[in-house]
Amino acid sequence: MQTNSKDTICVHAGEQTNQFKSINTPIYASTAFGYLDTEERLYPRYFNVPNQQALIDKLSMLEGSESGLIFSSGMAAISTAIYGLFNKGDHIVFQKGLYGGIINFILHDLERFGIDYTILENNFTESFLNAIFPHTKAIYIETPTNPLLSIVDMAVISEICRKKNLTSIIDNTFASPVNQTPIKFGIDVVIHSATKYLGGHSDITAGVILSNKQLIAKISKTALNMGGSLDSFTCYLLERSIKTLTVRVEKQNTNAQKIAESLSEHPSISKVFYPGLPSHANHDIAHRQMSGYGGIVSFELKNQNADTFMRSLTLIKPALSLGGVESTICDPSTTSHRHLTIEQKAKEGISDNLLRLSVGIEDVNDLISDLYNALKTNK
Repeated sequence: MQTNSKDTICVHAGEQTNQFKSINTPIYASTAFGYLDTEERLYPRYFNVPNQQALIDKLSMLEGSESGLIFSSGMAAISTAIYGLFNKGDHIVFQKGLYGGIINFILHDLERFGIDYTILENNFTESFLNAIFPHTKAIYIETPTNPLLSIVDMAVISEICRKKNLTSIIDNTFASPVNQTPIKFGIDVVIHSATKYLGGHSDITAGVILSNKQLIAKISKTALNMGGSLDSFTCYLLERSIKTLTVRVEKQNTNAQKIAESLSEHPSISKVFYPGLPSHANHDIAHRQMSGYGGIVSFELKNQNADTFMRSLTLIKPALSLGGVESTICDPSTTSHRHLTIEQKAKEGISDNLLRLSVGIEDVNDLISDLYNALKTNK
C-alpha cells in the first residue's frame, strides 16, 4: 500500500487476503499450526501467528519502522526490550520524569540483574552528555512524560546517541503515532503501552516494540524465552481499535487543548501541565516535533483535596489507566506512582494535589462544566 496518510494506514495497513475475501482479518483461534512442507513454525509465543503479524504490519507502517513485536502489556514490552538489548555490566541513561512503573522496574530489577543505570536530575542536554560513561549503551526517554507532560527533544537525543554509538529508546505512549513518529527523528526503538491510545476503549491490555529488523531480531530471542506474547483475539481487537486511532486522537487533542486553556484561567487551579500551552516550558520543542499535543491534561488543585474533587465529578470517571474514548481522572500519587516513597515522589514532582485528566471524545463543553462544578463544590 502506497500512502503517507495515517488515516488510510490505520484503516487498511496489515490487511490479509483469505479465501472468503473478508474485509476484517479473521481471528485464528488456534495455538497449533501445521508445519510439514513449510519452513514456517507458527506458534503464538514465537510472535509470528497471523493476527500478531497483521497488527505489527499496521503499526510498523504507522511508526515508519521495519518490524516489531506485540506483547501482553506495556511493561512486558519495556522489560523485554531492555533485557533483550543489554547485558550485565551495561549502563543505561534514563531521563527524569518517567512513568512510575518504569521507575519501579529500574529501582527493583535492573541492578539485581547487573545492569547499571543513571536517572537524571533534569533533562538538559548537558545532563545527558555528562551521564554517558564508557559502558553506557543506551538513552531511554519518554515524551510527553507521565504525568507532568515534560518534553524531551528527540532530535537532540538521537544525535547524541548517533555520535556516541548508543541505542535510543522512547516510550511513545502518550503521543501515539498520530501526534509524533520518533523514528523520523532518528530514534532507534519505539515502545507503546497499547492499553492506552492504540486500544482506546479501556478494554484490552497490550504492549508494542517497533524498530529496525536487526534490533527486533535481537529482542526476539529474549522475547521468546520470556513468553510475553499476545493472544490472537486481543490482537484482533487491537487491530480493530487502531482503525479509528486518528479520529479518536485528533478529537482528544482538540478537547484537551480547550480544557487546558480553560483550567489555566480558573482561580482554584494552581498549575496546568500541557505542552500545547504557550506557557509550557518546552512548548517550542513540542511544536517542532509533535503534530498534536495529546489528550492528557495534568493540573494541581489550589488548597483543595484531590479525593473530594474527584468524587464531585459526575461525567468524568476516577479510574486507572488512560487513553480511552471516555474521560477519566486519577491522582498519580496513589496510582501510577504509588510504589515510590514520599521522597521519590517529591523528587519527581508528584504532589498529593496533582491530578491527571485523560480527555475523551465527549462534548468539550460538558467536560469543562463537569470540572468547574466539581471545583465549585470544593470551595
